[in-house]
Amino acid sequence: MAPPNPPYAAGTSYTPESASFAAKKPSVPPTFDGVDYDDTKAFKAAQDSIIREQWVRSMMARLVRDELGKCYYKEGVNHLEKCGVLRERYMELLGESKIKGYLYDQHYYSKK
Repeated sequence: MAPPNPPYAAGTSYTPESASFAAKKPSVPPTFDGVDYDDTKAFKAAQDSIIREQWVRSMMARLVRDELGKCYYKEGVNHLEKCGVLRERYMELLGESKIKGYLYDQHYYSKK
């Protein structure tokens, strides 16, 4: 049995974003592609975007892990059958949930 669908549409949140929160969101993609290293503002925005994206992936894995723990506790001995969807999703997210930083991408950036 799959976990119930959330009561909200994908990409929306329970509360609307405030203007100050929306202003702090990065407007650049999480990569150093096309970033001029001499432009400090654009360079720092790219770094910030990379770190934020890594934190989002880490927190997503944490949320799935918490739901998996609740499912294990609730289902007891039947957890292998009932929690399989969450277990597979957690295993997918686990590989990319580590926060690595931006230094490797920054130092070893190669133009394609």
